Amino acid sequence: MQITDIKVRKLFNDDGPMKAIVSVTFDNQLALHDIKVINARDKFFIVMPSRKNPDNTYRDIVHPINAEFRATLENAVIDAYNRELCAYEAELAAQNYEAQENKEDN
Repeated sequence: MQITDIKVRKLFNDDGPMKAIVSVTFDNQLALHDIKVINARDKFFIVMPSRKNPDNTYRDIVHPINAEFRATLENAVIDAYNRELCAYEAELAAQNYEAQENKEDN
């Protein structure tokens, strides 16, 4: 199974531990939505989609079967998050630069 696409659907800019929500496509045939990118204790990791049980516990809906695939998935998702974050920060910097230029021209 190959990861054929990763989309960062939402970035969170606050100081909370959740940094993004991501969708991953496998073999151009299966989409997995709502993977969360978390930053806690200076470490990034992913949390798989889950649902709340009647006893208020949570259970993953889907999860990797072995550590090797979990590491592959986690690395790919975190790399995609970092690329998206860099692009977002570059866009903000460009907007700030344009705003400063416009302010100086007036």
